[in-house]
Amino acid sequence: MSAIKVMVVDDSAVVRQVVAGLLGAAPGIEVLAAVADPLLAIERLRQAWPDVIVLDVEMPRMDGITFLRKIMAERPTPVVICSTLTEKGARTTLEALAAGAVAIVTKPRLGLKQFLAEAGDELVATVRAAARANVRRLAPRADAAVQPVAPKNTADVILAPAGPRAMTQTTERVIALGTSTGGTQALEEVLSALPRVCPGIVIVQHMPEKFTAAFATRLDGLCRIEVREARHNDRVVPGRALIAPGGKHLLLKRSGAQYVVDVVDGPVVNRHRPSVDVLFRSVAKSAGVNALGVIMTGMGDDGAAGLAEMRAAGARTLAQDEESCVVFGMPKEAIKRGGVERTVPLQGIAAEIMKQ
Repeated sequence: MSAIKVMVVDDSAVVRQVVAGLLGAAPGIEVLAAVADPLLAIERLRQAWPDVIVLDVEMPRMDGITFLRKIMAERPTPVVICSTLTEKGARTTLEALAAGAVAIVTKPRLGLKQFLAEAGDELVATVRAAARANVRRLAPRADAAVQPVAPKNTADVILAPAGPRAMTQTTERVIALGTSTGGTQALEEVLSALPRVCPGIVIVQHMPEKFTAAFATRLDGLCRIEVREARHNDRVVPGRALIAPGGKHLLLKRSGAQYVVDVVDGPVVNRHRPSVDVLFRSVAKSAGVNALGVIMTGMGDDGAAGLAEMRAAGARTLAQDEESCVVFGMPKEAIKRGGVERTVPLQGIAAEIMKQ
Protein backbone atom coordinates (compact mmCIF):
# COMPACT_ATOMS: atom_id res chain seq x y z
CA MET A 1 0.00 0.00 0.00
CA SER A 2 1.17 3.55 -0.71
CA ALA A 3 1.97 5.84 2.22
CA ILE A 4 -0.73 8.07 3.73
CA LYS A 5 0.19 11.59 2.64
CA VAL A 6 -0.42 14.26 5.31
CA MET A 7 -0.35 18.05 5.41
CA VAL A 8 -0.05 19.87 8.78
CA VAL A 9 -1.50 23.40 9.01
CA ASP A 10 -0.82 25.18 12.32
CA ASP A 11 0.49 28.65 13.17
CA SER A 12 2.59 27.25 16.05
CA ALA A 13 6.10 26.34 14.93
CA VAL A 14 6.38 23.90 17.86
CA VAL A 15 3.18 22.09 16.86
CA ARG A 16 4.31 21.88 13.23
CA GLN A 17 7.70 20.53 14.23
CA VAL A 18 6.44 17.94 16.69
CA VAL A 19 3.39 16.78 14.72
CA ALA A 20 5.34 16.52 11.47
CA GLY A 21 8.11 14.63 13.26
CA LEU A 22 5.72 12.17 14.92
CA LEU A 23 3.78 11.47 11.76
CA GLY A 24 6.87 11.32 9.56
CA ALA A 25 8.41 8.69 11.86
CA ALA A 26 5.32 6.46 11.70
CA PRO A 27 5.44 3.60 9.19
CA GLY A 28 3.23 4.20 6.18
CA ILE A 29 2.82 7.96 6.71
CA GLU A 30 4.51 10.66 4.65
CA VAL A 31 4.34 14.36 5.59
CA LEU A 32 3.99 16.37 2.38
CA ALA A 33 4.16 19.76 4.07
CA ALA A 34 3.88 21.57 7.41
CA VAL A 35 2.77 25.18 6.92
CA ALA A 36 1.85 28.13 9.15
CA ASP A 37 -1.54 29.12 7.73
CA PRO A 38 -4.27 28.21 5.21
CA LEU A 39 -3.03 30.63 2.53
CA LEU A 40 0.35 28.87 2.47
CA ALA A 41 -1.51 25.54 2.51
CA ILE A 42 -3.51 26.52 -0.57
CA GLU A 43 -0.25 27.22 -2.43
CA ARG A 44 1.11 23.80 -1.48
CA LEU A 45 -2.15 22.06 -2.40
CA ARG A 46 -1.63 23.23 -5.98
CA GLN A 47 1.55 21.15 -6.05
CA ALA A 48 0.32 17.97 -4.28
CA TRP A 49 -2.92 17.01 -2.56
CA PRO A 50 -2.68 15.05 0.71
CA ASP A 51 -4.81 12.11 1.88
CA VAL A 52 -5.32 13.74 5.32
CA ILE A 53 -5.00 17.33 6.59
CA VAL A 54 -4.18 18.03 10.26
CA LEU A 55 -5.64 21.49 10.84
CA ASP A 56 -5.59 24.09 13.61
CA VAL A 57 -8.80 26.13 13.81
CA GLU A 58 -7.50 29.44 15.22
CA MET A 59 -4.97 30.99 12.83
CA PRO A 60 -4.11 34.40 11.37
CA ARG A 61 -4.92 35.55 7.79
CA MET A 62 -7.55 32.81 7.26
CA ASP A 63 -9.21 30.82 10.07
CA GLY A 64 -9.36 27.04 9.95
CA ILE A 65 -13.15 26.90 9.54
CA THR A 66 -13.10 29.03 6.38
CA PHE A 67 -10.25 26.91 4.98
CA LEU A 68 -12.06 23.68 5.86
CA ARG A 69 -15.24 24.78 4.10
CA LYS A 70 -13.20 25.69 1.04
CA ILE A 71 -11.54 22.26 1.00
CA MET A 72 -14.82 20.38 1.45
CA ALA A 73 -16.44 22.35 -1.38
CA GLU A 74 -13.50 21.96 -3.76
CA ARG A 75 -12.24 18.43 -3.03
CA PRO A 76 -13.61 16.64 0.07
CA THR A 77 -10.65 15.40 2.10
CA PRO A 78 -10.39 13.84 5.56
CA VAL A 79 -9.46 16.60 8.02
CA VAL A 80 -8.32 16.07 11.63
CA ILE A 81 -8.86 19.13 13.81
CA CYS A 82 -6.12 20.12 16.29
CA SER A 83 -7.99 22.02 19.03
CA THR A 84 -7.37 23.39 22.51
CA LEU A 85 -9.25 22.01 25.51
CA THR A 86 -11.24 25.16 26.24
CA GLU A 87 -14.90 26.12 26.02
CA LYS A 88 -14.12 28.47 23.14
CA GLY A 89 -12.06 25.74 21.48
CA ALA A 90 -14.96 23.30 21.91
CA ARG A 91 -17.45 25.63 20.20
CA THR A 92 -15.06 26.32 17.32
CA THR A 93 -14.26 22.63 16.94
CA LEU A 94 -17.96 21.74 16.74
CA GLU A 95 -18.23 24.28 13.91
CA ALA A 96 -15.40 22.45 12.18
CA LEU A 97 -17.08 19.09 12.70
CA ALA A 98 -20.30 20.53 11.28
CA ALA A 99 -18.30 21.71 8.25
CA GLY A 100 -17.11 18.15 7.56
CA ALA A 101 -14.04 17.40 9.70
CA VAL A 102 -13.47 13.75 10.66
CA ALA A 103 -11.88 13.81 14.10
CA ILE A 104 -10.55 15.86 17.00
CA VAL A 105 -7.06 15.79 18.48
CA THR A 106 -6.83 18.00 21.57
CA LYS A 107 -3.80 20.00 22.62
CA PRO A 108 -3.16 21.86 25.89
CA ARG A 109 -2.03 25.48 26.09
CA LEU A 110 1.03 24.58 28.19
CA GLY A 111 3.49 21.70 27.98
CA LEU A 112 2.61 21.26 24.33
CA LYS A 113 5.78 19.57 23.14
CA GLN A 114 5.75 16.98 25.93
CA PHE A 115 2.00 16.37 25.51
CA LEU A 116 2.24 15.81 21.77
CA ALA A 117 5.20 13.50 22.21
CA GLU A 118 3.28 11.43 24.79
CA ALA A 119 0.13 11.45 22.62
CA GLY A 120 1.98 10.35 19.50
CA ASP A 121 0.22 6.99 19.23
CA GLU A 122 -3.18 8.67 19.48
CA LEU A 123 -2.28 11.15 16.77
CA VAL A 124 -1.00 8.44 14.43
CA ALA A 125 -4.05 6.24 15.04
CA THR A 126 -6.40 9.15 14.39
CA VAL A 127 -4.66 10.05 11.12
CA ARG A 128 -4.77 6.41 9.99
CA ALA A 129 -8.49 6.24 10.78
CA ALA A 130 -9.11 9.51 8.94
CA ALA A 131 -7.34 8.15 5.87
CA ARG A 132 -9.81 5.24 5.79
CA ALA A 133 -12.85 7.47 6.25
CA ASN A 134 -15.71 7.24 3.79
CA VAL A 135 -15.36 10.68 2.22
CA ARG A 136 -18.82 10.40 0.68
CA ARG A 137 -20.21 10.63 4.23
CA LEU A 138 -18.24 13.78 4.98
CA ALA A 139 -21.12 16.10 4.15
CA PRO A 140 -20.99 19.47 5.90
CA ARG A 141 -22.88 18.38 9.02
CA ALA A 142 -21.00 17.07 12.04
CA ASP A 143 -18.39 14.54 12.99
CA ALA A 144 -16.34 13.31 15.89
CA ALA A 145 -13.90 11.78 17.89
CA VAL A 146 -10.53 10.67 19.01
CA GLN A 147 -8.92 7.41 20.04
CA PRO A 148 -7.21 7.82 23.42
CA VAL A 149 -4.19 5.58 23.85
CA ALA A 150 -4.30 3.69 27.14
CA PRO A 151 -4.47 0.14 28.53
CA LYS A 152 -7.12 -1.94 26.78
CA ASN A 153 -9.20 -2.87 29.82
CA THR A 154 -12.56 -4.60 29.52
CA ALA A 155 -15.78 -3.47 31.19
CA ASP A 156 -14.93 -5.82 34.09
CA VAL A 157 -12.92 -2.98 35.67
CA ILE A 158 -16.16 -0.97 36.08
CA LEU A 159 -18.93 -3.53 36.67
CA ALA A 160 -19.53 -7.29 36.59
CA PRO A 161 -21.32 -8.93 33.65
CA ALA A 162 -25.07 -9.36 33.60
CA GLY A 163 -26.65 -12.68 34.53
CA PRO A 164 -28.85 -14.48 31.97
CA ARG A 165 -32.06 -12.56 31.18
CA ALA A 166 -31.33 -9.96 33.84
CA MET A 167 -34.69 -8.15 33.58
CA THR A 168 -38.28 -9.15 32.99
CA GLN A 169 -40.14 -7.36 30.23
CA THR A 170 -41.84 -4.04 31.04
CA THR A 171 -43.54 -1.33 29.01
CA GLU A 172 -40.67 1.16 29.45
CA ARG A 173 -37.91 0.90 26.87
CA VAL A 174 -34.35 2.22 26.81
CA ILE A 175 -32.26 2.95 23.73
CA ALA A 176 -28.45 2.72 24.02
CA LEU A 177 -26.31 4.22 21.24
CA GLY A 178 -22.54 3.88 20.94
CA THR A 179 -20.36 5.61 18.36
CA SER A 180 -16.96 7.17 17.66
CA THR A 181 -15.34 8.53 14.49
CA GLY A 182 -18.11 10.01 12.35
CA GLY A 183 -20.52 9.77 15.25
CA THR A 184 -21.47 13.38 15.78
CA GLN A 185 -22.70 13.56 12.21
CA ALA A 186 -24.54 10.27 12.59
CA LEU A 187 -26.10 11.19 15.95
CA GLU A 188 -27.34 14.50 14.57
CA GLU A 189 -29.10 12.68 11.75
CA VAL A 190 -30.69 10.09 14.06
CA LEU A 191 -31.73 12.34 16.94
CA SER A 192 -33.07 15.16 14.77
CA ALA A 193 -35.36 12.64 13.02
CA LEU A 194 -37.03 11.54 16.28
CA PRO A 195 -40.45 12.84 17.37
CA ARG A 196 -40.82 14.72 20.67
CA VAL A 197 -42.13 11.55 22.38
CA CYS A 198 -39.72 8.65 21.97
CA PRO A 199 -38.06 6.13 24.32
CA GLY A 200 -35.38 7.42 26.69
CA ILE A 201 -31.90 7.33 25.14
CA VAL A 202 -28.40 6.94 26.62
CA ILE A 203 -25.39 7.66 24.45
CA VAL A 204 -21.64 7.22 24.45
CA GLN A 205 -19.85 9.28 21.80
CA HIS A 206 -16.08 9.12 22.04
CA MET A 207 -15.20 12.78 22.54
CA PRO A 208 -12.77 14.67 24.78
CA GLU A 209 -13.62 16.50 28.00
CA LYS A 210 -15.33 19.88 27.57
CA PHE A 211 -16.55 18.94 24.10
CA THR A 212 -19.53 16.79 25.08
CA ALA A 213 -21.39 19.61 26.85
CA ALA A 214 -21.09 21.88 23.81
CA PHE A 215 -22.08 18.98 21.54
CA ALA A 216 -25.17 18.18 23.62
CA THR A 217 -26.19 21.84 23.64
CA ARG A 218 -25.85 22.01 19.88
CA LEU A 219 -27.98 18.89 19.39
CA ASP A 220 -30.59 20.16 21.83
CA GLY A 221 -31.07 23.20 19.61
CA LEU A 222 -31.50 21.02 16.51
CA CYS A 223 -33.79 18.30 17.86
CA ARG A 224 -37.40 18.06 19.02
CA ILE A 225 -36.30 15.86 21.92
CA GLU A 226 -34.28 17.14 24.88
CA VAL A 227 -30.56 16.42 24.54
CA ARG A 228 -28.10 17.13 27.34
CA GLU A 229 -24.86 16.00 28.88
CA ALA A 230 -25.66 13.37 31.51
CA ARG A 231 -25.39 14.18 35.22
CA HIS A 232 -25.26 11.68 38.06
CA ASN A 233 -28.76 10.32 38.89
CA ASP A 234 -30.43 11.91 35.85
CA ARG A 235 -33.63 10.06 34.98
CA VAL A 236 -33.90 8.31 31.62
CA VAL A 237 -37.35 9.33 30.44
CA PRO A 238 -39.22 9.44 27.11
CA GLY A 239 -38.19 12.36 24.94
CA ARG A 240 -34.74 12.78 26.54
CA ALA A 241 -31.27 11.77 25.32
CA LEU A 242 -28.36 11.76 27.78
CA ILE A 243 -24.80 11.94 26.42
CA ALA A 244 -21.90 10.61 28.50
CA PRO A 245 -19.56 13.41 29.61
CA GLY A 246 -16.07 13.28 28.16
CA GLY A 247 -13.69 11.68 30.65
CA LYS A 248 -16.44 9.84 32.59
CA HIS A 249 -18.19 6.48 32.20
CA LEU A 250 -21.98 6.37 31.83
CA LEU A 251 -23.97 3.49 33.37
CA LEU A 252 -27.67 2.75 33.37
CA LYS A 253 -29.26 1.45 36.56
CA ARG A 254 -32.76 0.65 37.77
CA SER A 255 -34.10 2.67 40.71
CA GLY A 256 -37.50 1.34 41.71
CA ALA A 257 -39.74 1.76 38.69
CA GLN A 258 -37.38 4.23 37.03
CA TYR A 259 -34.18 4.16 35.01
CA VAL A 260 -31.43 6.56 36.07
CA VAL A 261 -27.77 6.99 35.12
CA ASP A 262 -24.53 6.85 37.06
CA VAL A 263 -21.73 9.13 35.87
CA VAL A 264 -18.53 7.66 37.31
CA ASP A 265 -14.74 7.85 37.19
CA GLY A 266 -12.73 4.71 36.66
CA PRO A 267 -10.07 3.18 34.44
CA VAL A 268 -10.31 3.57 30.69
CA VAL A 269 -11.99 0.61 28.95
CA ASN A 270 -10.97 -0.35 25.43
CA ARG A 271 -8.75 2.74 25.64
CA HIS A 272 -11.80 4.95 26.18
CA ARG A 273 -13.55 6.86 28.93
CA PRO A 274 -16.49 6.98 28.33
CA SER A 275 -16.62 3.46 26.94
CA VAL A 276 -19.44 2.00 24.87
CA ASP A 277 -18.78 -1.44 26.39
CA VAL A 278 -19.39 -0.08 29.89
CA LEU A 279 -22.67 1.54 28.88
CA PHE A 280 -23.89 -1.52 26.95
CA ARG A 281 -23.03 -3.90 29.82
CA SER A 282 -24.94 -1.74 32.29
CA VAL A 283 -27.94 -1.67 29.94
CA ALA A 284 -27.78 -5.46 29.62
CA LYS A 285 -27.87 -5.76 33.42
CA SER A 286 -30.49 -3.11 34.17
CA ALA A 287 -32.81 -3.19 31.15
CA GLY A 288 -32.16 -6.47 29.32
CA VAL A 289 -35.10 -7.38 27.11
CA ASN A 290 -36.49 -3.84 27.44
CA ALA A 291 -33.55 -2.31 25.58
CA LEU A 292 -32.38 -1.63 22.05
CA GLY A 293 -28.64 -1.38 21.45
CA VAL A 294 -27.23 0.34 18.37
CA ILE A 295 -23.56 0.45 17.45
CA MET A 296 -22.64 3.11 14.93
CA THR A 297 -19.72 4.48 12.92
CA GLY A 298 -16.30 4.44 14.58
CA MET A 299 -12.86 2.88 14.55
CA GLY A 300 -11.74 0.14 16.91
CA ASP A 301 -13.84 -2.43 18.77
CA ASP A 302 -15.34 -0.58 21.75
CA GLY A 303 -18.94 -1.72 22.18
CA ALA A 304 -18.59 -5.05 20.35
CA ALA A 305 -18.44 -7.14 23.53
CA GLY A 306 -21.11 -5.06 25.27
CA LEU A 307 -23.55 -5.38 22.38
CA ALA A 308 -23.12 -9.17 22.47
CA GLU A 309 -23.97 -9.04 26.20
CA MET A 310 -27.07 -6.99 25.45
CA ARG A 311 -28.21 -9.50 22.86
CA ALA A 312 -27.61 -12.38 25.29
CA ALA A 313 -29.76 -10.52 27.84
CA GLY A 314 -32.65 -10.40 25.36
CA ALA A 315 -32.23 -6.90 23.94
CA ARG A 316 -32.70 -6.04 20.29
CA THR A 317 -29.38 -5.11 18.67
CA LEU A 318 -28.52 -3.25 15.48
CA ALA A 319 -25.42 -2.01 13.68
CA GLN A 320 -25.14 0.87 11.25
CA ASP A 321 -24.39 -0.53 7.78
CA GLU A 322 -21.02 -0.12 6.07
CA GLU A 323 -22.31 2.10 3.26
CA SER A 324 -23.50 4.83 5.64
CA CYS A 325 -20.55 4.68 8.09
CA VAL A 326 -17.63 7.10 7.99
CA VAL A 327 -15.54 4.28 9.55
CA PHE A 328 -17.02 0.76 9.71
CA GLY A 329 -14.65 -0.56 12.42
CA MET A 330 -16.93 -0.72 15.49
CA PRO A 331 -20.00 -2.16 13.70
CA LYS A 332 -17.79 -4.66 11.87
CA GLU A 333 -16.29 -5.94 15.13
CA ALA A 334 -19.73 -6.21 16.75
CA ILE A 335 -20.98 -8.26 13.80
CA LYS A 336 -17.92 -10.55 14.00
CA ARG A 337 -18.63 -11.24 17.69
CA GLY A 338 -22.26 -12.16 17.11
CA GLY A 339 -23.80 -9.20 18.91
CA VAL A 340 -25.73 -7.82 15.94
CA GLU A 341 -29.16 -9.06 14.89
CA ARG A 342 -29.08 -7.02 11.67
CA THR A 343 -27.55 -3.98 10.03
CA VAL A 344 -29.51 -0.91 8.99
CA PRO A 345 -28.59 2.27 7.09
CA LEU A 346 -28.13 5.44 9.11
CA GLN A 347 -31.37 6.92 7.81
CA GLY A 348 -33.30 3.89 9.12
CA ILE A 349 -32.10 3.99 12.74
CA ALA A 350 -34.65 6.54 13.97
CA ALA A 351 -37.49 4.37 12.65
CA GLU A 352 -36.02 1.35 14.48
CA ILE A 353 -35.93 3.35 17.72
CA MET A 354 -39.65 4.08 17.36
CA LYS A 355 -40.66 0.44 16.78
CA GLN A 356 -42.59 -1.09 19.66
